[in-house]
Amino acid sequence: MEKRNEIPADKVVITVETSIIATIEKVWNCWTLPEHITKWNHATDDWHCPAAENDLRPGGKFSYTMAAKDGSFSFDFSGVHTVITLQHNINTILDDGRKMEVTFEEKDGKTKVVESFEAEDINTIELQKGGWQAILDNFKKHTEAS
Repeated sequence: MEKRNEIPADKVVITVETSIIATIEKVWNCWTLPEHITKWNHATDDWHCPAAENDLRPGGKFSYTMAAKDGSFSFDFSGVHTVITLQHNINTILDDGRKMEVTFEEKDGKTKVVESFEAEDINTIELQKGGWQAILDNFKKHTEAS
């Protein structure tokens, strides 16, 4: 049985997903390697990801810098991986304590990526879902073009 982060029932969980025309190996590499992460980890074209680190192991830390291209604002999206199942799933606890899980499944020449995360209390559910889906859409574009 696969190990998962247990998200309490009282937490709002948001899920975004995409299907990518690529092997699971290619999708996994684009998702996990910093040289790829910096090319897709932004929601809009006026943002970018100038730096990324990813220690892909249970207990390993990751940090992705997200920044406005005009230099007006930046922040680090970071946390610690709790479970890594090669080319299948990544469970993470974000630095603010929220839990996140990403799963990968290859079928018929496509790889489905599903990302579920506990909502935060600052932005609306719709805004969070839209932003995370936009990043996932950029990931799909980058992976298919690589």
